[in-house]
Amino acid sequence: MKICYASSMQHLNNNYYRMKKKSTLWIAIVMLLLVAFFLRLGFTKSSDKSGSRNLKNKTQRKVDAVVVKPSLLINEITVSGSLMAFEEVNLMNEVSGRIVFINLPEGKFVKKGTLLVKLFDDDLQATLKKLQSELAIQQAIFNRQSELLKVNGISQNDYDQTGLQVNSLKADIDVEKTLIRKTEVRAPFDGVIGLRYVSVGAIITPSTLLATLRTENKIKLDFSVPEKYSSVIKTGMQIKFSMNNTNQLYDASVIATEEGIDIGTRNLKVRALVNSKGKDLLPGSFANVTVRLSENKNALVIPTQAIIPSETDKAVIVARNGKAHFVPVISGIRKASSIEITQGIQVGDTVITSGILFLKEGSKLIYSSVTK
Repeated sequence: MKICYASSMQHLNNNYYRMKKKSTLWIAIVMLLLVAFFLRLGFTKSSDKSGSRNLKNKTQRKVDAVVVKPSLLINEITVSGSLMAFEEVNLMNEVSGRIVFINLPEGKFVKKGTLLVKLFDDDLQATLKKLQSELAIQQAIFNRQSELLKVNGISQNDYDQTGLQVNSLKADIDVEKTLIRKTEVRAPFDGVIGLRYVSVGAIITPSTLLATLRTENKIKLDFSVPEKYSSVIKTGMQIKFSMNNTNQLYDASVIATEEGIDIGTRNLKVRALVNSKGKDLLPGSFANVTVRLSENKNALVIPTQAIIPSETDKAVIVARNGKAHFVPVISGIRKASSIEITQGIQVGDTVITSGILFLKEGSKLIYSSVTK
């Protein structure tokens, strides 16, 4: 019995030591794994921090800049306009009638006073001849009565009645001549005939369009400018314009304004006389009008991307002693890719134009490029 008991105890002790040895081994393995994990994690974080720091420093320092210098700045606006003939009229007659004569050469030049259209007027001409014959008779009677009055051979009343008839016939003749003139359409000014819309034998009314007449080499330009620029527009002011079908610039000079702001559009209507010549300058054409408002030869202009906007003001980053400094500025005229700075910077300042979102006050700068 004692032998069996001793053998059992020895077997249990052996198992206990074996299990303890295995547990120690596993604990050692786990500790080694944990140490390796934390060492790797610490190295990774250190590397990430170092890489981020290097990337951040690189982003901050690689910037583009421009050196501020005086430049020409032209303040101008572009508005739409329309070309018009300096003189243009729709030819219509004052009375109704039948056309017996037409002189409307399409596309041809005619002088002022040229007879263009004639209506039937035989009845008026007959009436005129009748009145002229009556006037000749009454005038002869009046002349004889003038001699008789000198020798008291006729009363003053009869003499006055004859004189009244003479004057009445003269007035009737003037009326008849006026009616005859209304059967004629004459050119009111020198110009070019447009398209003809009637033919000989047509019966027309005062609303019938016969043709158009426009001045040949004289064109005006009508356009409007916003109310805030109205004080700049002066008579004699030079402007430029272009047509939709060409990039060529034409010259014009302001000859008049409406002298009042349109209530509906809040614009000032302006009229200019075109000084240039060209086949593209046709009445009714659309024009892009450029009005130069002012010119500054010493303006400080920087790229628009250099501006840092905020709720209350604007700022730019200026390089001083190799470091970034935020400077508040006041802007002026803005163009598509540049903006005028009226206060805040001076000639010779180096203004940062790229990488401004990653810079802080006092950040060191390394230039990628500097435009002078």
